[in-house]
Amino acid sequence: MPEQMTGAQSLVRSLESAGVDTVFGIPGGAILPLYDPLMDSQRIRHILVRHEQGAGHAAEGYASATGRVGVCMATSGPGATNLVTPIADAYMDSVPMVAVTGQVPSAAIGTDAFQEADIRGITMPITKHNYLVTNPADIPRTVAEAFHIASTGRPGPVLVDVAKDAMQAMTEFDWPREIDLPGYRPVGRPHGKQVREAARLIVDSRRPVLYVGGGVVRAQAWAELLSLAELTGLPVVTTLMARGAFPDSHHQHLGMPGMHGTVAAVTALQKSDLIISLGARFDDRVTGKLSSFAPGAKVIHADIDPAEISKNRVADVPIVGDARAVIADLTDAVRAEHEAGRQGDYAAWWSQVDQWRTTYPLGYERPEDGSLAPQYVIERLGKIVGPDAVYVAGVGQHQMWAAQFISYEKPRTWLNSGGLGTMGYAVPAAMGAKAGRPDATVWAIDGDGCFQMTNQELATCAINDIPIKVAIINNGSLGMVRQWQTLFYNERYSNTDLRGVPARAGGAVERIPDFVRLAEAYGCVGLRCEKADDVDATIESAMAVDDRPVVVDFTVHQDAMVWPMVPAGTSNDEIQVARDMAPSWEDEEA
Repeated sequence: MPEQMTGAQSLVRSLESAGVDTVFGIPGGAILPLYDPLMDSQRIRHILVRHEQGAGHAAEGYASATGRVGVCMATSGPGATNLVTPIADAYMDSVPMVAVTGQVPSAAIGTDAFQEADIRGITMPITKHNYLVTNPADIPRTVAEAFHIASTGRPGPVLVDVAKDAMQAMTEFDWPREIDLPGYRPVGRPHGKQVREAARLIVDSRRPVLYVGGGVVRAQAWAELLSLAELTGLPVVTTLMARGAFPDSHHQHLGMPGMHGTVAAVTALQKSDLIISLGARFDDRVTGKLSSFAPGAKVIHADIDPAEISKNRVADVPIVGDARAVIADLTDAVRAEHEAGRQGDYAAWWSQVDQWRTTYPLGYERPEDGSLAPQYVIERLGKIVGPDAVYVAGVGQHQMWAAQFISYEKPRTWLNSGGLGTMGYAVPAAMGAKAGRPDATVWAIDGDGCFQMTNQELATCAINDIPIKVAIINNGSLGMVRQWQTLFYNERYSNTDLRGVPARAGGAVERIPDFVRLAEAYGCVGLRCEKADDVDATIESAMAVDDRPVVVDFTVHQDAMVWPMVPAGTSNDEIQVARDMAPSWEDEEA
């Protein structure tokens, strides 16, 4: 016989039944009925954040690091609207997340009641699906459906908005034994004919490239990818969202494509005759000017989301399906081609690709004034900390350097905001990652601009024994915007200087804020490094602390730039390896 309880108790029981062990949130009036029974839960750890945006990014970090659905919660009105940015971020990057929000009592909905906002309407374009629950009997089914939708097909965020009176009313808890969602039938297995056609194109091509996107990570298809790559012997490029899906140390890996990708990766795509896209979406950061992208290439496009196929670049062979199943079937199909005596000859292509890789490796210059190069800091961090750690980046120059100069050997060791490009992501996402994987070392690599948007979550980390480590790449400015102002706005640095404090009478520039003292105020260890000779020792000092968070202020050169770079809106053929200097390509056919 179903058990009688309040809607709030049913909601807690539903979250437990969905397998939730961690929730990030802040209480408030409309969701307060939920927080009372949540206190009695023996299965769910609630982490009280300092801002709802932090709750959302923490849920993203938890999900991206573990592969499980991340959960955040907030009250109505401003609490719910503060979740909008992380919900949009999760939508763009296909992160499985469920956001639970309180809503004003059902009778007051639509009256502009205190702290009322139509969060369902607001988030309609940025969720896979969302719900408004006014009947307490609907709570278990709704929660079950929300977790199913968030975690299947192309993952993404689902919002469950629950009216306050629905949480207060009595109901019966009845967890559904099966989920029936007419119209929601994500395709898992690919069509065999399309897979065989793709295999034929691969063996017939002369300049093919495996273009790997974040969908491979979401589908846990990294082992299948390695098998396909080694069977075919093709060059592999991994997008910003796919770093770690294929080992950086593997000789077939060319690095990251895109606006700040390696010359070899960008140019291999551009000069290819066949692009095998796996879980990628031909994003504008990768393609550059779309009309000039890879003009001589045919396209095999495999994706779980049929809406992505041919959205930006028309696919010659479209394949709808889960990346893991697609890659496994494609491997079998290519093997069958090989057994039939049909095998691609890519020797001339590899000769050309290796020439680009040798001629234009990633690199950077040490500042002439003796100040600290940010790339050196990040490079040494990766070397000392190693490939088993989880690295979480904010957005900007430090994000690109972290993607370029740390070697990623394993999946789910690189977390960042890709599609939305959300500043402030790193600290709360690192907190979520560490909560989900407490045995892993988690480093947030942040800029001083990003850090100041969400650093209040250091208090959450300190109080809740979540010992993340934060490397602030502190150049005193909004670095990526400053780089664009240097290159495209005649060095007119409008509102990108974050220090903005002239030298005092004593000659020293005042630090506002002083990140070391700020860290200490939050109960963290604060360290500072300003010289290259001190970088290794500072990182090792941070690694020696494991009982509380550590914040390291790396004071770096202000005018360091991210290279290579494809200027926005231009062709990938115009890639620059330094300011005003672009390599000239030989258009020889391999």
